[in-house]
Amino acid sequence: MIEFLETVLSFPTVIFTFLLVVVIGYWLTVITGLFELEDDATWLGLGGVPAGIVLSLLIALAWLLCLIGSVVASGGLMIAVPFAAPVGAWLAIRGLLGPLRRLFPAGDRHSRGDFVGQMCVIRTGAATSDFGQAEVTAADGSSAVVQVRTTGEDRLARGDNALIFEYDKDGEFFWVMPYESEH
Repeated sequence: MIEFLETVLSFPTVIFTFLLVVVIGYWLTVITGLFELEDDATWLGLGGVPAGIVLSLLIALAWLLCLIGSVVASGGLMIAVPFAAPVGAWLAIRGLLGPLRRLFPAGDRHSRGDFVGQMCVIRTGAATSDFGQAEVTAADGSSAVVQVRTTGEDRLARGDNALIFEYDKDGEFFWVMPYESEH
């Protein structure tokens, strides 16, 4: 056990040991619900699977390859281990992407932009240019309460119908306007 700890905490494995501790911390926060698995790792050429999963596998495999390399390599070859380990891990993860992508079908991804063009009902006392919430029903029948803002002097009261016409990514709210439903 002492030899293992010495190897894990010595160069070059210590680089990936630190990253592995970060990955463990990340997954602990995912379990508690502070983070969600959403974005792809397309910027790494590893799209189609949530970035948290891909990066965790990449770091864990790079750590393992570095651990093996630090035991097997010696002398001048030791300097190549921290470079070869992530390359080998990346190649292995690329090979695993096919089966992993089947677990994360692209059709099941929903975004806030899906609500644009939908009718909603104001649920707070009023919706103004500064504050408001509304209930909107998604295409699958589920409903969500979302933050909304009106433009100009529009003021919507509780129970009023409104049309969502844009999503403000920076403010994380939807722009709405009064909507008269035809009966």
